[in-house]
Amino acid sequence: MNLTLRLRILLYLLLVSLSGILITSITIFSGVENQFTDYVTTNRVKSIQTIKKEVIQQYDDTGELTNEQLENTMHQQAMSESLYYKIYNNNDNLLIDSTSLGSMMKMMNGSQPSSNFDEYQSDSYQLKTGNQVIGNLTVYYSGQLIGDEFVFLKSIKRNIILAVLFTVILSILTSLLFSKRLTSGVNKLVTGVTELRNHQWKIPIPLKDLTGEMKPLGESFNQLADSLVKEETLRKQFTANFAHELRTPLATLRSQIEAFQDGIWKPDETRLEQFHAELMRLVRLVNDLEKLIAAENPQIKLNKTKLETGEILSFIEDQFISLFVEKGVSLEIQGKKESLWFYGDYDKIIQILINIVNNALQYTQPENKVSLCVEEKENYIIFIVKDEGEGISEEDLPLLFERFYRGDKSRDRKTGGVGIGLSIVKAFVEAHRGEIKIRSQLNVGTTVELHFPKK
Repeated sequence: MNLTLRLRILLYLLLVSLSGILITSITIFSGVENQFTDYVTTNRVKSIQTIKKEVIQQYDDTGELTNEQLENTMHQQAMSESLYYKIYNNNDNLLIDSTSLGSMMKMMNGSQPSSNFDEYQSDSYQLKTGNQVIGNLTVYYSGQLIGDEFVFLKSIKRNIILAVLFTVILSILTSLLFSKRLTSGVNKLVTGVTELRNHQWKIPIPLKDLTGEMKPLGESFNQLADSLVKEETLRKQFTANFAHELRTPLATLRSQIEAFQDGIWKPDETRLEQFHAELMRLVRLVNDLEKLIAAENPQIKLNKTKLETGEILSFIEDQFISLFVEKGVSLEIQGKKESLWFYGDYDKIIQILINIVNNALQYTQPENKVSLCVEEKENYIIFIVKDEGEGISEEDLPLLFERFYRGDKSRDRKTGGVGIGLSIVKAFVEAHRGEIKIRSQLNVGTTVELHFPKK
């Protein structure tokens, strides 16, 4: 499987790189040849124009079409540019013929001499001075590159071919190395996913062995594995906590029922009250779970109305004042007479504040204080609950909103919670598109801020 994957990646890389090289090579070949052909054509036209100007100038000066200097110029062009001329006067009499130099050059190069210029292309030009026709010029030239021009273009093409071959070899080697490293990272991810599927969550993928493109994926995978480890830890913790919470009332109920059945106890009022208390404890546990499921429902519906903060604070005070007095903890509420308005679900807002204030009361010792106030900041209404309680450790603080998480097990055993209160609070706050922030310090206290948008 891994070999097939690497082969596919290698073939894909080679296809892309070789396609690019091929297109680039064809473009360079075509461009160089076209540009060089245009260059040669332009020079040929200039050379022909030079001969025409000399012939016309000679006629204007002497009345003759030819002279020794003109013949030398034609000879030079025949030797260097393979341009051959025939000059006729206005009576079609041949005055100069440099095509014979072509046969001489073939003999010098070891070829058979020939006066046949049929394989050459030719152009004819009428020689005129003013409105007078003084003769005719016919020029012969090869339709293909020859001589130094051919050698030069051949050299350019050879160098391009060598460069292309070098680039192809380099791309093959690079593709081999890159595909090996890329598939190495993919193989590590595949191994990690396989281990994850087999519940081997504590083995992270080594990021140093991954390419720059694969590292973000490796980091995300490791974060996913860490979150699964945390979730598994919380799940096991909840299972143990919930089993313990169920075991105690069930054991009590079982022993009482068996005592009733054996005739040891009589179902008097006191026994039935104890029986009912244990039963209600079970009911509360089930209700808490139902509340959590409802709160975490992504389709939860809120009955939003316009709420006034002073009314909410007064209600919270009425609900808790007797409990605070009974425990000897001071409750200080500020802003009851202020009228700050925002939109929210009244029942959910009350449930959120009751949960937070109750936590503050539970973990604050007598003769200490809990304060509740409200602030308006930009587009938010902020409820602030501050206590002088036991505080929360730094290691527990990031996990407070995890379902069924409880930091101090012995402390929560006394208060009877199973660690879902803050999970419900967070779900209700986020349903309002709000935010909850908690700051805490051990043996100093905790501050909870509940941010709700006004609109």
